[in-house]
Amino acid sequence: MGTAFSTALSALNADSTAIDVVGNNLANLNTTGFKASTAEFSDLMAEQLGTGTGNGQVGMGVGQLDSVQDFSQGSVTTTGGALDAAIQGNGFFVVTDPTNNAQLYTRDGSFQLNSTGDLVTATGQSVQGWTAINGVVNTNGAAGDITVPVGATIAPQATANMSMNVNLDASTAVNGTYSAPIQVYDSLGAAHTLTVDFTETGPGAWSYSVNIPNADVTNSVAGTTSTSLVTGTLGFDANGNLISPANTLPTTPNAPVVVTTGATLADGANLSVNWNLFNSAGTPEITQYAQASSMSNPIQDGFAAGQISQINIQNGGLVVASYTNGQQSTLAQLAVASISNPTSLVQVGDNNLQATAATAQAAIGVSGAGGNGTVQGGSLEASNTDMAAEFTQLLTYERSYQAASRVITTSDQLTQETVNLIH
Repeated sequence: MGTAFSTALSALNADSTAIDVVGNNLANLNTTGFKASTAEFSDLMAEQLGTGTGNGQVGMGVGQLDSVQDFSQGSVTTTGGALDAAIQGNGFFVVTDPTNNAQLYTRDGSFQLNSTGDLVTATGQSVQGWTAINGVVNTNGAAGDITVPVGATIAPQATANMSMNVNLDASTAVNGTYSAPIQVYDSLGAAHTLTVDFTETGPGAWSYSVNIPNADVTNSVAGTTSTSLVTGTLGFDANGNLISPANTLPTTPNAPVVVTTGATLADGANLSVNWNLFNSAGTPEITQYAQASSMSNPIQDGFAAGQISQINIQNGGLVVASYTNGQQSTLAQLAVASISNPTSLVQVGDNNLQATAATAQAAIGVSGAGGNGTVQGGSLEASNTDMAAEFTQLLTYERSYQAASRVITTSDQLTQETVNLIH
């Protein structure tokens, strides 16, 4: 009976702490990337009774409670958030605390941009990764802060090549025409609509003229609405296949028509375009069949200048910028850290974990490599707290606490009976 008080008291303390663990798990039921903890009990050393051959031991209660985090996967939910990211599988996002530059780890991928364009967590830690140079990411070096050039402008790209799938109606009468427009860009990023005018000159024979509006040039001819940049002829065989000009594969990729600067552009820019009549496989892109003249799939490789309109994290952890001109560019790659003994990490608040002396060296790499899980863009990982299991534990600890309190009550009664013996 002498140790009954201390034994029961140790149970009360352990059960109380275990209830605290459960309470914390339930409190973080909706915390992004939260990993629930489990209370682990252990007994104290026993008191030896006598020197008999039997066991003769009486336990002395419950030892100090240990709380171990469960790093099992939480459910990944698609949020549609441009800068949201989740890890499916092993690993952590790497962040640094700006106040002390400490390296931290988190499963919470609800990122955002601060006023200076830094990619940060919801509580201000800097997200680590590799910044791209000219759209190319080199992950061989050390990871660092990811900074996005907010408001940056992407330079224009002049159109160098254009193509279009055109069918010229074989039943068109001589001198019949068909026009096919396509928009291209000059070296300053200004758009110009080139119109290819086709005119049938005889069976299987057509002429063409690539024209630009007079408003776009300075040396237009009075009385006209457009200026011709280049002219030529096309020839087709009895099956409607383009035979002139002939395909030059494999000497050159295809037979391009060079649309030269036959006119001086009003904005002083340059414009030099190759009109590719064959695709890379050598198939003609212009035909003459007994069907209505038509154009489809106009393609050109130029674009105007543009500014960043949106930044998003894609699957795999690439940070990609979308521009107002429809172009995209890779800005950075998120770093993912793999730690072989994650239960050695300690919680430091703000959904972050920090390494201890017992933590193995973190292997920092990219999504899906070296045992790392895969990064899913536009998604977040939910807390892995199992509410049903936590309520079951809560009831168990409550019953255990009540039982221990009964031991103290009974011991107190026995003590009072013993004291009454001397009266």
